[in-house]
Amino acid sequence: MCFVFLVIRPFVAQAFYIPSGSMQPTLREDDRIFVNKMSYRFGHPRRHDVVVFRAPDEALKGDQGSPGEDTDYVKRVIGLPNDVIEIHHGVTYVNGRAESEPFCAEKPFYDMPPFIVPEGRLFVMGDNRNHSNDSHRWGALEESRVIGKAAFIFWPPSRAGAIR
Repeated sequence: MCFVFLVIRPFVAQAFYIPSGSMQPTLREDDRIFVNKMSYRFGHPRRHDVVVFRAPDEALKGDQGSPGEDTDYVKRVIGLPNDVIEIHHGVTYVNGRAESEPFCAEKPFYDMPPFIVPEGRLFVMGDNRNHSNDSHRWGALEESRVIGKAAFIFWPPSRAGAIR
């Protein structure tokens, strides 16, 4: 048991609880997921990966939590360093190309002017775009805040499976 708390949880995998509907339909409120903490030790997140990260203070202002507090979020990577992200008429564009996003709950009800993702950062958004506190509100996420890649749902058993 000691091995789990000293090695597995800090470095390999960790269970997380989904408290909100910001990632619907991919993840639902009350889902339990395992996160692979090794996935980015030797590489970087890729576009469309679902990642768990320590929320930046900007995200916590007016949300559940207080700046300076450790709160974990789960979102999908939309933009990588140097990408230009914009949203017009319900369509997300990455580097001028419309994205196919079958994982989204609905099209965004908002527009967003072009945003260039800085080096060392990621642009992350919830799949439930209109009900997600994400990069379109508070800017790009420092890649160093990423805990790992959301790997699979383990609870409830009826939803168990890989996260795509």
